[in-house]
Amino acid sequence: MTAGPKGPASYFPSIEKTYGRPIAEWQEVVRKHYPAAHMQLVAVLKNEHGMGHGHANAVVAHTLAEDRPKA
Repeated sequence: MTAGPKGPASYFPSIEKTYGRPIAEWQEVVRKHYPAAHMQLVAVLKNEHGMGHGHANAVVAHTLAEDRPKA
């Protein structure tokens, strides 16, 4: 039995279906607003793009984790 994605990525199929854009495009929206705090980035997706809180939080959390410098 294969487990599906975990964490924020588990929301990605629903986000793509609901909002009609691939995750890579949503990540670019987030990155265009750098530097900003996590919740400011969530607010951009919610207020400017109509995304629900959980979906916006998942995109932001995943994008920030990807972009965080590796130690």
